[in-house]
Amino acid sequence: MNDNVKNTLTSILDKFETGDIPEVVSYAMFPIPDIPSAKWSLLNRTLMMLSQTADARGFKQWKKVKRYVKKGSKAFYILVPYIKKTEDNGQEKEKLIGFMTRPVFRMEDTDGKELEYNTVKLPELPFMERAMEWGISVKAIPGNYRYYGYYTPSMKVIALATQEEKTFFHELSHVAHEKIKGGLKRGQDALQEIVAELSAQTLCRIAGKQDKDTLGNSYRYIKSYADKLNISPYRACLRVMSDTEKVLNLILKGDEMEFKKVA
Repeated sequence: MNDNVKNTLTSILDKFETGDIPEVVSYAMFPIPDIPSAKWSLLNRTLMMLSQTADARGFKQWKKVKRYVKKGSKAFYILVPYIKKTEDNGQEKEKLIGFMTRPVFRMEDTDGKELEYNTVKLPELPFMERAMEWGISVKAIPGNYRYYGYYTPSMKVIALATQEEKTFFHELSHVAHEKIKGGLKRGQDALQEIVAELSAQTLCRIAGKQDKDTLGNSYRYIKSYADKLNISPYRACLRVMSDTEKVLNLILKGDEMEFKKVA
């Protein structure tokens, strides 16, 4: 096994150890359609998401769409099969010999012609200063109908595919909840999701950001997780009220010293 292949596989194994893989894989399952990486293996799309991008291509592929890799940009590596053609009894066959690596570059590391898909332009978001204070990077990503935003704790990144403030508030609430608890459970934990959605809806009202009626969507979101707990949405909200209050106070006041970690 050559060093590049070994290093690439090691980077995946390291993420398994920290518990980041399940979350990243869930996003890699739903790539942007009609771009080269949509045809990649799940492993390579996972490597792409771990590199904090939803679109990566080789140097020539970027040149084909009139985008050019910025000087000084560093590639990351995906795994590609090494196929060798052999001849057996006069018939040409293909044999998998092993794997090799291929360098690709993130869309964020290129300049040039706008791509056909749209990456949203984020508005001025309320409470953005709290994210900055906590060292959280907030970035726009290409849209995907399966998700509109996510927070990656290990990378300290909130990624948004929508201009809707409530999505940002939801992910920022996850950050605050993580700080209060000293860490969050991996994956889509029901109680954590209810805390984030209830907090987000409250922040919408505090910030006066009610351009759209999002109450119905929030109720359905909370209900879907309450159903997993076999309780009503009302009881689910009551169960997380203490954590929700702490999350809101931390975002609004920003004084971490007032809070103790909860079990």
